[in-house]
Amino acid sequence: MAVPAPSYLALHESGELARRAEQALTLLDECSVCPRECGVPRGQERGCFCGGGTLARVCSAAPHFGEERPLVGTGGSGTIFFAGCNLGCVFCQNYEISHGREGREVSAVELANMMVGLQRRGCHNINFVSPSHVVPQILAALGPAIDLGLRMPLVYNTGGYDALATLELLDGVVDIYMPDAKYADPEVAGRLSGAADYPQVMRTAIREMHRQVGDLQTGDDGVASRGLLVRHLVMPEGLAGTPEVMRFIASLSRDTYVNVMAQYRPCYRANEFAELPRRITREEHRAAVQAALDAGLHRLDERSRPV
Repeated sequence: MAVPAPSYLALHESGELARRAEQALTLLDECSVCPRECGVPRGQERGCFCGGGTLARVCSAAPHFGEERPLVGTGGSGTIFFAGCNLGCVFCQNYEISHGREGREVSAVELANMMVGLQRRGCHNINFVSPSHVVPQILAALGPAIDLGLRMPLVYNTGGYDALATLELLDGVVDIYMPDAKYADPEVAGRLSGAADYPQVMRTAIREMHRQVGDLQTGDDGVASRGLLVRHLVMPEGLAGTPEVMRFIASLSRDTYVNVMAQYRPCYRANEFAELPRRITREEHRAAVQAALDAGLHRLDERSRPV
């Protein structure tokens, strides 16, 4: 089966991509890029929650082989890891990057060259990690990247805390959405990630993502070209509300590709919270996988097998 050309190419040719990039950049003036709607100019002292400025800050750009198999294939997923985050997860495993903002600021042209460089290295896609707060900068870089020869599917690898209006600017731009579906309970989301509205925002965002790209599509080689892939990190003591999250995912489509993740480990400030200073048990992960199956989901990532 032939892999379809990324739809962003047609948007670029028509001039629509440039128009959306220009519109997105205006969101930085009184920042409303993400659901926090900080309302202050990007880069201002005591500015946005994410700590971002007018330029994106990148920690790394390299082929990655630890993602789900439909993204990795044989050539790897071309990850561009953005510094900063619009969530404040107390257990973050990449806290030096998300909270410490480890990385360097890059211009649109530099970001474009990173994308094309990963394509030249044989990656199957360009995987934007933690992009929710830098969508304007990504859109501004995409046109130059296309002019340099970019033709790869784009992956939007997000914590799931995304503004609907911002996602609408990505319609026809992003090929593969890979959101987290972290929590069902607002109290838990507020306490552990500083976003009590996360469950509602996440549901709205993932519905929009599915509307745009549908269920995950893969070629004869098993590599994804378009669609939705949802991650859910199983937490100790049932904190993630897994059964409710799985029922929500199944309400979109029982053919949704889901990774029920067992990778939780206590990091960053986890030891300050009574429920968090331990890994999950085999029984907790098995129960989470069973919750997915009970909801009618059947496309579970190979790593969703019980630990």
